[in-house]
Amino acid sequence: MIDPHVHLRDWKQKDKETVAHGLRVAKAAGITRVFDMPNTNPPLTDRATVLDRLSLGSAEARKLGMGYHVYAGLTGDLAQVEAMARLRDELFPLVVGLKMFLAHSTGNMGLVDEETQRRVVGKLAEIGYRGVLAVHAECEALNDPSLFDPADLSTHSLARPAASEVMSVAGIVKICRETGFKGHLHICHVSTAGAIALVKEAKADGMRISAGATAHHALLCSDDARDSSRGLKMNPPLRTASDRDAVFSALLDGAVDLVESDHAPHTRADKEKGASGIPGFQGTLLLLDRLRRAGASEERLADLFGKNAIRTFALLDEDVFLPDDAKARFFEIDDEYPCKPFLWS
Repeated sequence: MIDPHVHLRDWKQKDKETVAHGLRVAKAAGITRVFDMPNTNPPLTDRATVLDRLSLGSAEARKLGMGYHVYAGLTGDLAQVEAMARLRDELFPLVVGLKMFLAHSTGNMGLVDEETQRRVVGKLAEIGYRGVLAVHAECEALNDPSLFDPADLSTHSLARPAASEVMSVAGIVKICRETGFKGHLHICHVSTAGAIALVKEAKADGMRISAGATAHHALLCSDDARDSSRGLKMNPPLRTASDRDAVFSALLDGAVDLVESDHAPHTRADKEKGASGIPGFQGTLLLLDRLRRAGASEERLADLFGKNAIRTFALLDEDVFLPDDAKARFFEIDDEYPCKPFLWS
């Protein structure tokens, strides 16, 4: 299996998780290749830091017989944008793509206004970038942190509403069209029926676009977050039951292309302070099991859990091995996580 969206920690966040630990848990889950996100500390926004991360991650991955890739992160500095695009082309597939946050999330790398987003995508179009641009799609202007009540984590879905994701997806699709962007736009962790519909429409219009979905958005809803002891706070938040069902259905019918864990562990203390993100590899196994039981073919599962990532990111083809003991592995890796209260129930 390939996990195209993980937030491994280490460096200044070693208290949350090390790269070695995260890769070991991924391997136990049956994952053979991971794509690490750039909002590390320090962030992967310059050549030296990207190379340091690749050195660390590749060394640990080799010990386990795994593949390790990173995204280079984008800022609003157009010289930096061009440098990261060139770095991706130079180091591909180790640098598998570029990542842009359209709203602030963990790491505060958000490029939150439309003008900045347009300038960045326009620069990528100008230099002829044709690789993957992965985006965290939420609209900062529609987010209202004052609506969040720490005693009820379900209110996170009010502070970062469904409309925030839908408007952001609509906006970035429009920007890509209007700037003549020739790369592949990937919408990370879709959580709403509205965003899925927009991606489906853009595909029908011939756009190079894909969407990924997580286990938590496909299996859980905002009602599950009411029990604060479960720590179910992440960006984007858990949505309504109807949005959850739309995500699950889209995984079955092909409207969503990839399963991605959005693995993002924190310490218990950080979660109690309101940190967004949960461990994700265990949920991926649960989703694999649920999709099988819902009638998904092994061919469809292979696409969701690896083959579509190979196609989307233009990687060399490889066999995708799906654990037939997913549910058993779900329980076996439980002891690897440091924050059991925040795991799946």
